Amino acid sequence: MTDYERRLIDLLVSTHPAWRYEEHDLPGLPRWWAVRYHPLRPDQRRAGARDVLGRTTLHRLARAPARHDEILHRSRY
Repeated sequence: MTDYERRLIDLLVSTHPAWRYEEHDLPGLPRWWAVRYHPLRPDQRRAGARDVLGRTTLHRLARAPARHDEILHRSRY
């Protein structure tokens, strides 16, 4: 992991603490993953939120938790 990636992970952890961030180098799968610490409710899943997010780059993964925060915020109403 590069220094830039480490700093971005640290920023993600401080901004979106409900997620655990992981790097996996498995053929055919995304390299970067965000896994929720607590499972979602069925209504949150129906609204489009997910427990696990995988992206090919850390930069792409960095945008995903913010999108899910929006989904969860809307599902409260």
